[in-house]
Amino acid sequence: MLRDLPLSGVVVVELSDSASAPFSGKILAELGAEVWKVERPSGDSARGWGPSTWKGSGAAFHALNRGKRCISIDIKDREQLATLHRLIAERADVFIHNLRPGSSAKYGLDPDSLRVTKPELICCEVGAFGHEGPMNTLPGYDPLMQAFSGIMSITGEEGQPPVRAGVSIVDFGTGMWAVIGILAALHRRQTKHCGATVNGSLLETAIAWMSVGIANYSADGEPGGRHGSGVAFIVPHRAYPTADGDLIVSCANDVLFARLCEVLERPEWAKDDRFATNAGRLKNRREIDRLIGERLAQESRAYWQQRLQAHGIPVAPIQTTAEIVAHEQTRALGIIGKPSEDEIGLVGLPLSFDGKRPPPLHAARDIGADNDKIEDVLKARP
Repeated sequence: MLRDLPLSGVVVVELSDSASAPFSGKILAELGAEVWKVERPSGDSARGWGPSTWKGSGAAFHALNRGKRCISIDIKDREQLATLHRLIAERADVFIHNLRPGSSAKYGLDPDSLRVTKPELICCEVGAFGHEGPMNTLPGYDPLMQAFSGIMSITGEEGQPPVRAGVSIVDFGTGMWAVIGILAALHRRQTKHCGATVNGSLLETAIAWMSVGIANYSADGEPGGRHGSGVAFIVPHRAYPTADGDLIVSCANDVLFARLCEVLERPEWAKDDRFATNAGRLKNRREIDRLIGERLAQESRAYWQQRLQAHGIPVAPIQTTAEIVAHEQTRALGIIGKPSEDEIGLVGLPLSFDGKRPPPLHAARDIGADNDKIEDVLKARP
């Protein structure tokens, strides 16, 4: 087990709600930081998210807030706000919040105010539409950003209504970018001895996920379309039905495609001018997808998975949540764990250090569970 996690000794105060900022705090906690989760008295919105619950709170809340100390503070109450200011001033290396632009200054929680007394403090502000521009004060959630950024315009099946990704890729991505910014600021502080303001937002993250699509549009003016389980720039690179389930087959180059043709016992496809190159397959996407699909449908998913893997062709079955949790590869990685048998099993940090993954952290605590510990950790008044 790791004894010295990379962020051991770093203290983070996280005033946040919902998903993106809490996800960044969870990452920092799993890297070893001491994270103080600050909730309003009624609790984080995610505590009420369903459909699954664990010990009175939504399972989603535990996934986003494991390993943190949980305190309840009403920032509209002068005395409680003063306690939060003391906690930040006397203990925090990093302060994270996702208050609306302008709200932080109202409570003296903006970077300029906080760094008057603590110049080396790193403040991370996680927003919706960004900290600048005509929409910067608007609220926003993951689906809005998948829509606004164009992600949903290229997600789903051609001719069908747009759909969002099944997981909150914008929320989680924003949390990751926040952590990247915080880590960079911590690194700079070691030599420059200065604080930093890190700004991240859901919209900027969503636009970043559109990097390839925007590059393609810049090159040829084509906005792109929907390709279901496939992508715009590689064929084959999508799901095909087998006799008993769906299988993703990916041939990112012509050598792999020729090998696929051999396994499928259709070597002539690799010699056909329509399909020999990726450029040709893109132009004739419908036809080659139809041919591959018809061939794969003749045998089971397990049959094709075994044969394709044996020949080095990237392939994966489309699995359910139950299947990925139970899979031997997941178990071997040890990425889903719990610190004790009476805890909920949660996904851990998708990183290892010197071959060891940071150990599972406890599930999220009740609202205000650590309020009585605040005074214990604060330094005595000067």
